[in-house]
Formats: sequence, structure tokens, C-alpha cells
Amino acid sequence: MAANRFEQVDEAQADAITLTLIQRDGETLGRIACPAELAGGHLVNDFVSDEMEPKEAFRSAVRLANEIQAPIVVEDGAGLWQDEWGVLYRED
Repeated sequence: MAANRFEQVDEAQADAITLTLIQRDGETLGRIACPAELAGGHLVNDFVSDEMEPKEAFRSAVRLANEIQAPIVVEDGAGLWQDEWGVLYRED
């Protein structure tokens, strides 16, 4: 079975759900952003989640992406991505 692939980006994207991974005070955290336009009427305003445990943020992003049929991109400047989630690549 092929691993899922996620594009690494430098900032949130208007055409995708953005999973942002950050590190604060030695703790790794994740946050999800979803533009309202992308949600096809499911959202009135752009959505940005609270910070949460990174695995929960990843799972939540996948659930949302499956529900609204949208792509996920990953903002990960600190290299916090976990290989078990799939392949993180950068578009040339």
C-alpha cells in the first residue's frame, strides 16, 4: 500500500486545508486552518483550530479533508513531521 503524500508549504494556502506544526517550550503542537470558500458551504468563516497534540491535529485534518473533499498541505518549518503519517514532499 502506498503511503499518503502531503505537500510541504511555507504558509497557509487558500486552496487547501493547512496543517501547521510548531514547537513551543519544547512541546510539539499542531493547528488546522481551513478557508471557508474551500468548505463548500460547511463554514461561514475561515476556520483556525486551537493548538493541540500533533497526532490529533493530523487526524482532525484528515477527517475534515475527507468530509469536504479537500487537499491537505503541511506547514512545518521546524521539521516536526512524523514519518508514520506519510511522505512529506516539497513541490519544485
